[in-house]
Amino acid sequence: MTMQLYNTLTRQIEKFVPFNERQVTLYTCGPTVYHYAHIGNMRSYISEDVLEKTLNYLGYKVKRCMNITDVGHLTSDSDSGDDKMLKGAKREHMSVLDIAKKYTDIFFQDCALLNIKKPEIVVPATTCIDKYIEMIKVLLDKGYAYQSNGNVYFDITKLEDYYALTNHKEDEMVVGIREGVERDDSKHNQGDFVLWFTKSKFEDQELKWDSPFGVGYPGWHIECSAISINYLGEFLDIHCGAVDNIFPHHTNEIAQSEAYLGHEWCHYWFHTEHLNDKTGKMSKSKGDFLTVNSLKEKGYNPLVFRYMCLSSHYRKQIVFDFDNLDNMKEAYTKLVNRVKNLKDDGPMQPEKIKEYQEKFKRALADDLNTSFALTVLYEVLKADISGKSKLHLIADFDQVLSLNLLTNEKIDPALLSYIENKIKERALAKQNKEFDKADAIRAELFAQNIIINDTREGTTFEIRQ
Repeated sequence: MTMQLYNTLTRQIEKFVPFNERQVTLYTCGPTVYHYAHIGNMRSYISEDVLEKTLNYLGYKVKRCMNITDVGHLTSDSDSGDDKMLKGAKREHMSVLDIAKKYTDIFFQDCALLNIKKPEIVVPATTCIDKYIEMIKVLLDKGYAYQSNGNVYFDITKLEDYYALTNHKEDEMVVGIREGVERDDSKHNQGDFVLWFTKSKFEDQELKWDSPFGVGYPGWHIECSAISINYLGEFLDIHCGAVDNIFPHHTNEIAQSEAYLGHEWCHYWFHTEHLNDKTGKMSKSKGDFLTVNSLKEKGYNPLVFRYMCLSSHYRKQIVFDFDNLDNMKEAYTKLVNRVKNLKDDGPMQPEKIKEYQEKFKRALADDLNTSFALTVLYEVLKADISGKSKLHLIADFDQVLSLNLLTNEKIDPALLSYIENKIKERALAKQNKEFDKADAIRAELFAQNIIINDTREGTTFEIRQ
């Protein structure tokens, strides 16, 4: 089945056609590891995880690369402000590399809690200095870059359509018009961006390397271009990130990559919308932000948050609050318990299995419509098919959804027998219109944290800890 994706570059949903039919190349902008990733950040990584797993599910072979930004990412769009890594190191009185290791480890621990698959290629930015230098030398030789006041800048006026990825106009980068833009008199044009900083820019920078342009360090944007080209080749199928990466980061990546290569670089651009709180976009700069671990500390299974993200389309903003998360927790708990109550009985029904697999594939192939994919899952639970077939489909779907729907948790056989007998006893009481007795049985179970739910498919139960 052919995938269709919304392409930010063309602003329309397109049929996905990889450069090489044998393998899809997928690049993910990774975290800047100066602090914890908040759950807004993690929403993007969940979407990208589902994209990779969907491509695999649809039969594509995927090669995925992610960078780890451990140098060069500043706090402003205009190549000014502090380096985020140095800011984090000063905050915790640690070295930059120690801060990077600490928060890289925590990031992947958070990914594991959310069932986000670690990309097969993970590259810290500090390991590719030679590649950045080689790219910058080529851009200087081709006339796309220039040196000024010790730094190397990319000249955006050398391109026919620098703003192809966005709806920005050149005058929107004028000082005072766009937030985060400050004047830099070293630039020929205020939209130009830094490829290499020298000590003339930041005297206290901890990480510096020798280069033909002076002792210094790379700009943030050159890192993703060089890492992607080095590990995935000159033709990239899909580049992922959050919508706030579109400008200037991804715009600058396109500029420098295509100037360096001399041809189109990336065909499809995949961007996930923001997770907002009631005050707006969730951001580390606000000081107080939610992490995966803080959700755990509040008693939420992190997969409830994944379920919440899958319940909405990746291109729609989500407003986060705990009332919404509580609703999702209830829905997720009911879903897991409905699956837990299925019996592995009856014959396998290949035709029915294929029918629901095709519906699930169509949902995902339609620009990653995860909310409809969940609807298909619920249709399977309600369907008049064998328990064995249902369990097979649930396991199949969970390759993409990754919600741990088939847990390894086993109920004590004696307890299970007790619950099932009580459910039968209650059903008989209701049949005989002995409603007080039926209510007493429900209350008896509830007192033991056993919750029973009457559904159209019968009575199910859940055990709450």
